[in-house]
Amino acid sequence: MGLFNNREKKLITELHQKSESHLQEISKEIDDLLEDLTTEYNENQEVVSEFSNFVEELQNKLSPEDAKKLLDFSFRLTRVKRCAKKGVEAMRELARDQRKISRENSLEYQEYYYMR
Repeated sequence: MGLFNNREKKLITELHQKSESHLQEISKEIDDLLEDLTTEYNENQEVVSEFSNFVEELQNKLSPEDAKKLLDFSFRLTRVKRCAKKGVEAMRELARDQRKISRENSLEYQEYYYMR
């Protein structure tokens, strides 16, 4: 005789299907956000280097005080770029972890369902 009767197996199957559906929705949403974030990051990746080149051109034309302000702004912009890159990497890790959890969850349901 099995560990679960037909009614319990049906409940486990329904719970598995519902859980799988939620995990797929979340996975799709994460993948879409990652794609959007990566696309925008790649489109704007060169802005900092272009701005740095522009700052170098302007430095000689500005007063030392204004040149310093512009360099400080350029440094802060570089930090924003680093932050954006970390955001893309974090979203990529989140997507990977979510896929891993989905697979583990599915295997656990199958394990419990087929227990005898």
